[in-house]
Amino acid sequence: MSTASKTRTLSDEELDRVAQQFRLLGEPMRLRILQTICKKPLTVNEIVEATGATQSNISKHLSLLASSGIIRREKNAQFVYYSLRDPMTMKLCELVHGKVSEKD
Repeated sequence: MSTASKTRTLSDEELDRVAQQFRLLGEPMRLRILQTICKKPLTVNEIVEATGATQSNISKHLSLLASSGIIRREKNAQFVYYSLRDPMTMKLCELVHGKVSEKD
């Protein structure tokens, strides 16, 4: 049975929100950040060390990801920890990777 028959039609507003999420996930550094924080919450400095990017670059991407709701910020004493809000985000990345790998 086709999955198309089970899929409901999205409104223009819903399609815009979905497209925005894909645009956010379309940046390799953001995916690298998500991959870095998917196992445990990390601070900006830990993310910088793990990715090799600059602190200002990481901060910019973290701000975008947090404001979109993809990641969360949690303050603990003087540190702010970043983590995935929903593990389904990484599952989506794995699904896309699986399809891309099939074409190789």
